[in-house]
Amino acid sequence: MQPEEFTLFVHERGTALFRDMPWRRDTDAYNILVSEIMLQQTQVDRVLPKFEAFMARFPNVAALASSPLSDVLVLWSGLGYNRRAKFLHEAAKMIVREFEGELPSSQAELTRLPGVGVNTAGAIVTYAFNQPVVYIETNVRTVYLQHFFENNSDVSDAMIREKVEATLDRNEPRLFYWALMDYGSWLKRNGVKNIARSKHYRKQAPLEGSVRQVRGRIVRALTLGECSLDALQKAVDSGDGRFEKAYEQLLLERLIQQQGEQVRLTQ
Repeated sequence: MQPEEFTLFVHERGTALFRDMPWRRDTDAYNILVSEIMLQQTQVDRVLPKFEAFMARFPNVAALASSPLSDVLVLWSGLGYNRRAKFLHEAAKMIVREFEGELPSSQAELTRLPGVGVNTAGAIVTYAFNQPVVYIETNVRTVYLQHFFENNSDVSDAMIREKVEATLDRNEPRLFYWALMDYGSWLKRNGVKNIARSKHYRKQAPLEGSVRQVRGRIVRALTLGECSLDALQKAVDSGDGRFEKAYEQLLLERLIQQQGEQVRLTQ
């Protein structure tokens, strides 16, 4: 398939498979930032209700930046990977402090924000500013592995980037990437399991039995309010050593605070 044919094919699939999402209805840069951070390692169906609640509580970057981290963590609870909430909160404060409250439209400047890597920055400039930049994520890998690397293994992102560069719709990059997202998601739902052929594939460790699981339980317990360390441990600890590791990590990352014997989410 020639590049032009592939680009047209992706748009056709995108039209047929289009998924309505609030951050597609309103492509304000703040909406895109919040949605992209939430979507890191989290499926769309889980993000949708959290996004709506988050935007109702923190409707703009100034509202988020001026709120205590504890309020952000309460809204985030249930999404997992709570460090993302802290990164987003810190990013909002940096945007207010250094960019006069407006998200920068440069991919390079966006990567200065906490929690925003090159690919997340690429997604933001694509969806918020309709800029034709190349970025790679799971659905992009799925589509290009399916059409250009069907008989290959150990495919690098550099190889995929070359194909994206050649097929990217530079007039309508936002619509093109939406189509890639929806087509890639459809492929996976219909049995295409090619992502292990990516050189960068790393199977996510199971949540059950992990320190990450206990981290989430600690944060969730503290969303109900401050409590003693002893009470927290009794409520959360499974007696296998994970509580101590999780608790120490959360303290070091400043997601929780301990004053005397009392523990709370960081204010």
